[in-house]
Amino acid sequence: MRKASVERKTKETSISVEINLDGTGKYEVKTGIGFLDHMLEQLSRHSLIDINLAAKGDLHIDGHHTTEDSGIVIGEAVAKALGDRKGITRYGHEYIPMDETLSRVALDLSGRPYFIWKVEFSKPKLGEMDTELFREWFQAFAFAAGATLHVENLYGVNNHHIVESCYKGLARSLRMAIAIDPRKADEIPSTKGTLGGSL
Repeated sequence: MRKASVERKTKETSISVEINLDGTGKYEVKTGIGFLDHMLEQLSRHSLIDINLAAKGDLHIDGHHTTEDSGIVIGEAVAKALGDRKGITRYGHEYIPMDETLSRVALDLSGRPYFIWKVEFSKPKLGEMDTELFREWFQAFAFAAGATLHVENLYGVNNHHIVESCYKGLARSLRMAIAIDPRKADEIPSTKGTLGGSL
């Protein structure tokens, strides 16, 4: 079982996470930000990665540090659980429709972080969460996980549907990318023989 735990403590946040890449999508998420909890629950459920996360942050200021740092710890835990990334499918992609909305996510667990975000919102908040923070979460996750991640909302009107389709797209892409390819289970999926570092 590919499991990992990560703790991050700063003057701004205290966050612990445990994940199981080979789980069933069980989750226990408490960040203090209701909408963020909802999105991380979607991430767990649709990726089948078990996530147990508890965060305490400086929410009296705003949700920025808690949001960004939760992306960091989940990304770090994924990277840690993957180890040398031997045998993984490596690439994942998904189109997610939600009513009037369609979003596309493409992922490469290359060990080389890169991030593209083409998502716009028509409202500044969803619940109590600033919509500008979603980009911060995805970017933090991508860099901590060592992933090339492209997230694009192709069209949509409802802001809730737009961001939820992005998290579900990441979840399904992760589910595909972390899967072990039985034909190459003992090999790193790169002609270089290693993942990470320079191109």
